[in-house]
Amino acid sequence: MNHLQEIQASASANFHEEILEEILATPEPRVLRGLVSHWPLVRSARQSSGELERYLRQRYQGAPVQAFVAGPGNNQGFGYDADLSKTNFEQIATELDWVLDRIAEHRDNDNPPTFYMGSTPVAYCLPGVEQENRLEFGEVEHSMRIWIGNRTIVPAHYDIPDGLACVCAGRRRFTLFPPEQLANLYVGPVDFTPAGQPVSLVDLLNPDLDRYPRFAEAMKHALVADLEPGDAIYIPSMWWHHVQGLESLNVLVNYWWRQCPAYMGTPSDALLSAILSIRDLPQDQRRAWRSIFDHYIFDAKDDSLAHIPEAIRGCLGSLDADGARKIRTLLRNNLNR
Repeated sequence: MNHLQEIQASASANFHEEILEEILATPEPRVLRGLVSHWPLVRSARQSSGELERYLRQRYQGAPVQAFVAGPGNNQGFGYDADLSKTNFEQIATELDWVLDRIAEHRDNDNPPTFYMGSTPVAYCLPGVEQENRLEFGEVEHSMRIWIGNRTIVPAHYDIPDGLACVCAGRRRFTLFPPEQLANLYVGPVDFTPAGQPVSLVDLLNPDLDRYPRFAEAMKHALVADLEPGDAIYIPSMWWHHVQGLESLNVLVNYWWRQCPAYMGTPSDALLSAILSIRDLPQDQRRAWRSIFDHYIFDAKDDSLAHIPEAIRGCLGSLDADGARKIRTLLRNNLNR
């Protein structure tokens, strides 16, 4: 494993002008030390767990939340049971106060159950926290979400948006893999997932290389970083990341954004459509469709449509919101035949 490149980020820096543009210019993971050390959320955590809990409870107004709960000894993280027939945790509707109570109840337990509230919009769950703890993104549309739990493990997975994960309490260890390591990560189903994204089936902390031999190659390309309260990590779109909460109480705030217009579709929809219509074709037909995709999508040349008048290029032409609606309509009509 290798260590990630680090940036010493001043808490007073203009994030959008001085940092965001830099990290987007070279889409590689980066650690940004001290980026959010000035946040009230981080300062309260540094005082004590009790002060952090008071900060959160004072701003919580009872909005229902979803919590992941697993029994003691859940060392492989939120994933599947042995035969992949079901997940190894329970997802329940509850309140944040209940999650904080359960974490505090087991704080001194050497082998506690796992409690985790993940990916909850900050503005929905904790009104006011978004304004008190924020980074300036300029014109970039983004979402801000919060994760709260005890010692948790999230198996390696990717996110379609770019992400900036900000550690506010506790410590977290991030292990990242480049997108091209997919074949070596032994990824589970795409339509039955623990929390929305496909995950690696390999226990990173105790990998079974007899069962998953190619994972040894993935580990040669792994990047690892340990983050303290106030630190952040930039995770580019599609990079696989395994996340381990190392303390009895861990809080993380994540920003997500996409470097494309909001009207664009989700690439995973194209994958499902290709599984439906291309994957099981005869090999010569798959090769033909690969050429078509290369021509129009992956290796499209500036002059590839020069022979078609712009006014009649249809869905092959430049995409805008109106064109995106027309394509969605065409897709729906085709799928409903």
